[in-house]
Amino acid sequence: MAGYMVGIDVGGTFTDFVSYDPQTKAVEVWKNPSTPKDPNDGILTGLGKFKNPGDIKNIRLGTTVATNAILERKGATVGYVTTAGFRDIPFIQRGNRRSHYDITWIKPKPLVKRRHCYEISERVMANGEVEIPLDEAGVRAMAKQIKDEGEIEALSVNFLFSYVRPDHEQRVKEILAEELPDIPVSISYDVLPKWKEYERASTTIADAYIKPTISKQMSNIRQRFADNGITDHIVVIKSNGGEMSLEAAENAPIQMTVSGPTGGVIAGKHIAKLVGIDHLVTIDMGGTSTDTSTIVGGKENFTTDFEIEFGIPIQIPMIDIRTIGAGGGSIAWIDKGGMLRVGPESAGADPGPACYGAGGTKATVTDANLVLGRINPDNFLGGAMKLDKGAAETAIQAVADELGRSAGETALAVIQIANNNMVGALRSVLIERGLDPRDFSLLGFGGAGPLHIADLMNDAGIPSGIVPNYPGQFSAFGFILTDARVDTMRTVQMTSKRFDQARATEVMQALIKTGIGDLTAQGYGKNVEIHRSLEMRYLGQNYELEIPISFDNFTDETTPQLWQAFHDMHLARFGFNIPREVIEVITVKATTVSLTEKPEFATIGDSGGAAAEPASRREVTFEDGLHDTPIYDRADLREGHKFTGPAIVEEAVSVTILRPGQNLRVDAYGNLLIGKIAEE
Repeated sequence: MAGYMVGIDVGGTFTDFVSYDPQTKAVEVWKNPSTPKDPNDGILTGLGKFKNPGDIKNIRLGTTVATNAILERKGATVGYVTTAGFRDIPFIQRGNRRSHYDITWIKPKPLVKRRHCYEISERVMANGEVEIPLDEAGVRAMAKQIKDEGEIEALSVNFLFSYVRPDHEQRVKEILAEELPDIPVSISYDVLPKWKEYERASTTIADAYIKPTISKQMSNIRQRFADNGITDHIVVIKSNGGEMSLEAAENAPIQMTVSGPTGGVIAGKHIAKLVGIDHLVTIDMGGTSTDTSTIVGGKENFTTDFEIEFGIPIQIPMIDIRTIGAGGGSIAWIDKGGMLRVGPESAGADPGPACYGAGGTKATVTDANLVLGRINPDNFLGGAMKLDKGAAETAIQAVADELGRSAGETALAVIQIANNNMVGALRSVLIERGLDPRDFSLLGFGGAGPLHIADLMNDAGIPSGIVPNYPGQFSAFGFILTDARVDTMRTVQMTSKRFDQARATEVMQALIKTGIGDLTAQGYGKNVEIHRSLEMRYLGQNYELEIPISFDNFTDETTPQLWQAFHDMHLARFGFNIPREVIEVITVKATTVSLTEKPEFATIGDSGGAAAEPASRREVTFEDGLHDTPIYDRADLREGHKFTGPAIVEEAVSVTILRPGQNLRVDAYGNLLIGKIAEE
């Protein structure tokens, strides 16, 4: 029995598969059309590649079902239960606006209707004292009303200061389980035990909104896989880059809201370790959008600052990934001022770029790359799909005519504008966070990432670049590298002047106990690591810094270390600190990780000093003109092969472009190293 590890990334157009055979260390990748009506059909079709389903040891699945349910507003009918007098919080939202001067702007609607908001008499104060006891009779009366109305499919509960004292919420959950056993309930203390009532309400409502959908999907997966004799060891990728069991996904579906793009960052972290670099910035360029993220000091960056739509926050721990509307399908167009623009509108997969020959007529980034000779029309997707170069030239020429330029100049301009958009995204995760691009290497993946990596290195001032193996399925590749991870947190609101060491210690130890318990319940008990941190700020500031710590107990010895660590980080981040200023401790956080078995990847063999031989040559346009460019087949490259651009490396699902004068070297695992790193 082979014991394959399989990573599956379910996308809107294709479902990507990566399998790893631990006996031979062989990795195999393939794609299968997605089936939006029932994603499991596409998954099972792809898994049909295995002659014996029993050979699959475990499956790690990244899915967009939670995200799509929220974006498309196809979740459950949710009821919102809150403290008397506060049912309008989800509708008031925040005072900020997306566009200050747009009088036509309308704030997005919450995921709950006002008539489905219920108030319960109870009140807990900020210090945890009970001002008004919970009206249990009122809860039962509300449950009867909900049952009689027959509209509500899921319930969310969010009481004031429940993160300080959760017993009212927990008791309501018990009563609702008795009175309404068929309706799932989400309480804010389980979902997001943090301050800021609106963010907590929005996140808890979203969790309840997708619970019935996710529960049905997970049950369907479990049953369909069992019927086909496929392993029952199936896990789902979380937004924080960890994994969780199907049962855990049913109980906390909001944790998988943004699971797909995380795989690329996890795989990037592995590549950074493999290549021996500490700082990496990733760029995942697909057909519609581009995702960027950073790995600093060998660690990914996390955030809870995420909004599904403007003003609809979902504050769960997730890998910090910035997304822009720039991809291979981004459409080139002329604005009212006669200026060339690219994106964010995309041709999508249907009809797609003009060169797809599926009815699309608008010029896209892919069409521009084809016109410039950077893509071989006969080798797209490994030759499985032929591109219509004539259609691409016609689409680009139409834009060129409006600009009064040649088709070649216009195609170059389209590429440069798309690159500028992506450079802006790279700066948002680097320079805006005080990080120097010169300290980083750029990891380019996705179907279009390798096409643009050389230009982006040049434009963003990043000296080194890496194109990994399997760039088109890199997120699915990352899924077979994940660990089980539980993030727990709780707002405490203390200051350095009145810091309750005993309470802080109690909260930290409780969070760690919860994390270990959650992992154990999912079957993870080995190789457990615990990472602790606190969110802190100077008194009066609006935003916190997360300060890592290495201790569980806050004592007279460890607490001063905490204050000094905050001063030091504030100085490093903002260029100043205020040593005698009062510090607020807002949130205590603990991350519990169970390290899982990792694949061992085979090397590709040494070149033996022989030069790389191009498979062919063709004319390719760069900024300085037309070049007779050697074309290399990536499958023929071996460790130690080196060459200097202009050059192109082709593979089944992507193309790597090397600018004139740039150096490339192949490492032992087949990664393409570009620029400074290739010369080391």
